[in-house]
Formats: sequence, structure tokens, C-alpha cells
Amino acid sequence: MPNDDIRSLWQAQGSADAPLTLEELRKQGAKFRTTIARRNRREYVAIALMVPYFSYFAWTAQLPLMRVGNGLLAAALLYMAYQLHRRASASAALGEMAWQSCLAFHRAQLERQRDALRGIWSWYLGPLIPGFVTIAIAIAIPLFHKSIRAGLLSFVWVVFPAVVLWQVARINKGAAAKIQRQIDELESAERNSNSGAAE
Repeated sequence: MPNDDIRSLWQAQGSADAPLTLEELRKQGAKFRTTIARRNRREYVAIALMVPYFSYFAWTAQLPLMRVGNGLLAAALLYMAYQLHRRASASAALGEMAWQSCLAFHRAQLERQRDALRGIWSWYLGPLIPGFVTIAIAIAIPLFHKSIRAGLLSFVWVVFPAVVLWQVARINKGAAAKIQRQIDELESAERNSNSGAAE
């Protein structure tokens, strides 16, 4: 999901005590939306390539469970694409906005991405698990007929996907935390602005 671009997008805005101009807000918001849109396009392309791959084996695999597992993975990828669009797409800016409205809009965009990252297991990683497990079982059953040891060793196949999913979850957790810090900085800038206006 997110990469270093997303984690560092808002770090250039400087100290929370420094004034944040409307022009800076607009530029940062445009850069953020561009990065999100580019990331999502990469995800859609990857899904578009993998769905036919798993669909092919869901249709041609000899073992019934292997067909089911590949079918589950293809379905999971389609679900991921839908959820990526619903939860983490980049929203277009609403024309010319005043400073307060612009800040609120960009904060909402950050919160949207943060929430999507925090829920990564429910819509991005979790749906892949049934397919991986089913394929592992499909591989294990014939090997168990040969020997118990061979059957048990077949579950090593699950280790690699599990490590990858855990690593992706860890990266996304860190990215969500960094986005939250940027949200805190925007809120601090808003408080400073309100305080200055009151004076």
C-alpha cells in the first residue's frame, strides 16, 4: 500500500509554530493527492495483472482445493481494488477555498488515508488469507499420503506469504503513525491561526 512518499509528504511544512500560508496548503494538498493517485494506479495495475493469473489456475488446476484457493485469491484481489477505491482514493480539491476550508479539507484527506492504513487487515491483507491457506492445504494433502513429514513441510509454503503480509502491515502501521503526526501539525497550525486572530 503506502510508500516513503506518503510518509514524508507533509514533513516539508516545517515547524508547527511557523505560519502556514494558503498557497503552501494548496501546493502540499495537490502533491499529496497526486501521490495517492499514483500509488493507487500502481495497485490497480498490479491487481489487473494478478487476477487473470489466479483466475487461470482457478480454471485449470487439477486439484479441486487448488482451484478453490486460486479462485479465492482472485476474488480477494477484486475486493481489494474496490475497497482501495472506496477507502483510499484521492479526492479532488473543491475549487478555490479560503485558508480555513483548505486546511480542513486537507486534514480530512490525511485522516482518510490514516484510517485506511489502520484498517489494512480488514480490507487489504485479511481477504488474502483464506486463499493462501486453502492452497497450502491443497498442497499438503497429497504430500501427507506420502509421509507425515512431507505433509508438514508443505506448510512452509505459508511462511513466505505470512512474512510478507506481516511486513506490509508493519509498514502501514508506521505510515499511519506518521500521517497522524502530520495531522497533529495541521491542527496546531489551525490553533495558532485562531489564537492570532483572537488577539
